[in-house]
Amino acid sequence: MSKASKEASGSVSSVMRETAEKQYAAELAALAKVDDRERPPRWNLSPWAVVTYLMGGKLKDGTEISAKYVGNRRIIEIAVATLATDRALLLLGVPGTAKSWVSEHLAAAISGDSTLMVQGTAGTPEEAIRYGWNYALLLAKGPSREALVPGPVMRGMAEGKIVRVEELTRVPSEVQDTLITILSEKTMPIPELNEETRAVKGFNIIATANDRDRGVNELSSALKRRFSTVVLPVPDSMDDEVTVVHRRVGQIGKALELTGEVPAMDEIRRVVTIFRELRDGKSVDGKSKLKSPSGSMSTAEAISVVTSGMALASHFGDGKIKAADVASGIIGAIVKDPVQDKVVMQEYLETVVKERDGWKDLYRACKDVL
Repeated sequence: MSKASKEASGSVSSVMRETAEKQYAAELAALAKVDDRERPPRWNLSPWAVVTYLMGGKLKDGTEISAKYVGNRRIIEIAVATLATDRALLLLGVPGTAKSWVSEHLAAAISGDSTLMVQGTAGTPEEAIRYGWNYALLLAKGPSREALVPGPVMRGMAEGKIVRVEELTRVPSEVQDTLITILSEKTMPIPELNEETRAVKGFNIIATANDRDRGVNELSSALKRRFSTVVLPVPDSMDDEVTVVHRRVGQIGKALELTGEVPAMDEIRRVVTIFRELRDGKSVDGKSKLKSPSGSMSTAEAISVVTSGMALASHFGDGKIKAADVASGIIGAIVKDPVQDKVVMQEYLETVVKERDGWKDLYRACKDVL
């Protein structure tokens, strides 16, 4: 059977990215099987099992659960404990600290459904958080339950599930405040019908926001009080960040069916070292002070650079990633401002990369691109 035939028959997925609950269905099922602890209403797993799903571990039946988050376990425990109460959860941090990733996996583990999501943008309307209307039915029959189109939040309230609101601080302030009644009263009024939708047990909201975004809409104090905030930091150590990048690149490469090898830890370490040094404003050994570029230099950017290099090596090389494969991605990630950031990168190349043992190939490759 050809690959196309297999995809058509469903034996091979043609979806670019499966939801967390489908991608890790076997792990979730294994956890549910051995999980004998108390579960909050309508939770698929107990809080202990949810934390185990995110942090990884070995179950008593021998099943290995992969780590979805590399970092302080206590942070995830606090997040899960918050969701077990009636308090909403706000995941806060700089870009690239896995806020959306953690949000998705929390929803998958708790509700078995991570698709109830509102993507925050500067143009997000109030209807995205509340509800909309089927205008053909609205014109034909007037306001009615039949004509009402529930949004993700209303569906989550009715079904007792976790709802995700991504980039909450990108949403206009007047639209943000739509959440106040929902979070405080656990109800969504429908004045057109003189009705309301009340939240079923199990409903809660996970919002994400970054604190380095330009043009951000500050949350009102009334809305802030209705969230418990958990800050997700950048990985503490070089080893943790290298592990995160290596793991995610392997997952992305598999999903995209890239034929090249997953880069060795040493090659990933070079990319991560560059990002950490420019982010921290100093070299790893602490001997050189460095200027920082205008970009965030996040772990997510490092993952993108290595994935792009892996694609170049797969399609235009021998499958083994080399300095030339990551150089363009590094320059693209760092040089956001063509004047200021270019000066920062040139100085970094000459004072740090050029002088570092074993980095001459990366120095030449970056100079060729810059």
